[in-house]
This record gives sequence, structure tokens and C-alpha cells, in this order.
Amino acid sequence: MIVALILLGILLFVEWGSWRNMHRVWSQNGAFTWIRRIWFGISLVQFVWFGIYVFRWSEWREHHPQLLLLTHAVLISLLIPKVWLAGTEVVEAVRQGLQWLFTRPEGRPGIPRRTFISLTGQGVAGILLGAFAYGMTRGRYAYHVRRHDVPIQGLPEGLEGLRIVQISDAHLGSFLEDIQPVEKGLEMINALKPDILCFTGDLVNDSSDEAEPWIPSFRKLEARYGKFSILGNHDYADYARRTDEERERVRARIRAIHGEMGFDLLLDQHRVIEHQGAQLLLAGVQNWGRGFRQSGDLDTALSGADTTLPTVLLSHDPTHWEDKVMDGKAPVELTLSGHTHGMQMGLELPALGIKFSPSRLRYKRWGGLYTEGKQMLHVNRGFGLLGFPGRIGMPPEITELTLRKA
Repeated sequence: MIVALILLGILLFVEWGSWRNMHRVWSQNGAFTWIRRIWFGISLVQFVWFGIYVFRWSEWREHHPQLLLLTHAVLISLLIPKVWLAGTEVVEAVRQGLQWLFTRPEGRPGIPRRTFISLTGQGVAGILLGAFAYGMTRGRYAYHVRRHDVPIQGLPEGLEGLRIVQISDAHLGSFLEDIQPVEKGLEMINALKPDILCFTGDLVNDSSDEAEPWIPSFRKLEARYGKFSILGNHDYADYARRTDEERERVRARIRAIHGEMGFDLLLDQHRVIEHQGAQLLLAGVQNWGRGFRQSGDLDTALSGADTTLPTVLLSHDPTHWEDKVMDGKAPVELTLSGHTHGMQMGLELPALGIKFSPSRLRYKRWGGLYTEGKQMLHVNRGFGLLGFPGRIGMPPEITELTLRKA
């Protein structure tokens, strides 16, 4: 309840600041009555859904995940522009205070009802609202193929040009069984004709039921030397109230679904891939993440393997690479991770050297290919959605990684 009261206080402050900003600019406009009615109608919806979040979170997560997802989307989409407006109002208040403080009393002007700062803030808020609307409609299905050449020292000639396609974080429960738009992304994967297809965890949000309708679609995915997968933190049924027996039943079904989709699920295991007379070691661990479930055991995954072979590791959380692989802690040349989603929003303009996502506030390596010495990490930005059912400047990703001799 203490946390809920703090959040309510923040929400009330944002509401007050954003409405003050709107009132400043539009109170003398003839349409102000309608603006006020629409505004307070929207605000009422926000506070009702905030109450649902506080008092019905667990129940809705388990029994009404679709409604919870919609609630989350609307709250975020409306709140972010209002946060911007409230911030603009704070800036405006500071400007007015400084103006009043440093102006002689006899020359102090009246505070204007319209200011450039307020109008600019409202313009940016409108852009943000439009961006969220796009992200929840077209952006969530704007599948994008990213290609990387991966230089590996000592790579055998036979492995030159071997192509690994990676997808991650499907979170199938977030698509609400809306299969047709997602089929476009699956067709793009098959069009790449991968040598190896890797899925790096989080097939579902929490329940095996979310994946059941998708089995035929994912079974159609093909790769020359096979399809391999691992579990992510959401694949252990940890995020809803269940008995131990119920949780284990869900976990067992999720593992079985991987097989029914045609994936070879690697649970701290490895496989050897042969291509043109050369061999590649492919290992996969269960989830291991800093601040998350730590079930994976890399030593077990590599036990009995010839670690002199070029090695690719599938590990859901990139912090596992930082803590257990990087700086030569393990004989792994390339690690494939996901987990971060790039927070499903950001701005990337490679030509201008711009690469930003709020995800960087938690993860140093949140998206793309990273190199430390002779070891590399690729963090996939995710195929699906979690929490906010949209993507803004962070399109769902399909990655093609081509092995090259360094």
C-alpha cells in the first residue's frame, strides 16, 4: 500500500501539472469546454485502471491477461505524454519564477497565458501520443532483419559463411492469438534459408496455454542443420500464483511445446554441427541472469565437449555473458542473448552514431553486436512484446549472423 500511495501521488502530480499546462494555453479558446470534458474523461479511465493495477494485478494476470495487457498499454500511452506536459509546466514555472525574481517591481509584467514553452511542450506531447499509437498498431509488426558479419579467429575454412539466424523473446501471449500479422515475420525467417535457427528464450509470458495456438506456425520454420532453443526467465511459470505441482506441469508443457514446434531445446547441453567438413560447437544454458532466475550451468553445458572447436552459446540474459563468459572466463567465441527487448522503444541512427534506448539504464549491452577481446555477444531486440504492446523506434528483430574468418 505504501508503494501504491507513492505511485498515486506521482500520478496526481503529473495530472495536475499536465492539466495546468493545457489550461494555460486553451482556457480562452471556444472549444475549451469540450477539451475539458474529454480530458477529465480520459483521466477518469486512467485512475480506474490504476485501481485495477493496484488491487487486481495478480487476479487479472492469471485470469484476464488480455485485459491486463490492454490496461497496461492505455496507461502508458496516456501517461507518457502527460509526464512530458507536467515536465514542461515545471520548466515554465521555473522560467516565470526567474522572470519575477530578476525583474524590478515596477517593471514586472503580467504572466502571459500563452508561452512558447507551453505550446512546444504540447506539440511534443502530441508527437509522443502519435508515436505510441503507431507503435501499438503498425510498429509491433514491423519486422526487421539485421545482418552482422561475425569474425572469429581460427575459424575453419569449412565454416566460412555459415549463417545463423536468431530470434528471441516471442512472448506469444502478448499477441492475443492474432496469428496472421505475425506470419509475415515467420515467412521472413524462412526466406533467409538459415543454416542454423536459434531461439534464445521467452516463448511465453507465463503460461503454456499462450503457445498452444502457435505450434503449427512455428513448426513451419526450417533450417538446414536444425532449430535450437533455450528457456528464458518467463518460461518457468514463476510470475503467477501456482502450487509447485501446477508450476511444474506448466514448465513441462512449455518444454514439450518446444519439441512440437521442431526445436531442439538445450537444457545445459551442447550439440556439434558439421558443415563442409568442419565442426561448430553449439551450447545452450537454462536462464541465468543478474537479478533473475539463475538455473543455467555453463560447465554442465560444455561438459564432455571439445571446447577447441569454435563455440556458439545460447544464453537468454546478456548479464550471464558478462559474469560467466567475458574476459576468457569460458571458451566461447560468440554468445547469443535476448531478454532486454531494447525496452521496445528507442532511437537508432547508425549513420549519425545514435543508438539509444531506456534499456541502457539497466543493461550496458542491450542490443546489437558487442566485442570484448576475442569474444562477442549479440543481444537480439526481440521478436515479440511484453508489458507495452507496441514498439517505438525499436522494431521486432530477426538477426542473420554470418561467420567469417578473422
